[in-house]
Amino acid sequence: MTGTLISLISILIGIITANSIGRIYKKYSFGVIGNTIAGVFGSIFLIKSFGRLGFDPWHIMNDGDFDGLRLCINILVSAIGGVLGLVLAKVIRNKIN
Repeated sequence: MTGTLISLISILIGIITANSIGRIYKKYSFGVIGNTIAGVFGSIFLIKSFGRLGFDPWHIMNDGDFDGLRLCINILVSAIGGVLGLVLAKVIRNKIN
């Protein structure tokens, strides 16, 4: 795995969780496209924040070695970021309206 592939997997996990939460909880849904956009941005922002602590894709690879624990934490943070991105987008939309 490369760092780029890990980044793409993290973004995909954020998209999947945002769309899943949007499907389960209809009041947070923006449709497939809106959920996807919220999942991408939420995932990226939270991964960038936690990446500073050593959980970014390049620290996961660690000069050719693979660290599975950091990958699991990265995937978990990406999933949480997708959900938080969707919820935050809905809160902002409700404040504006």
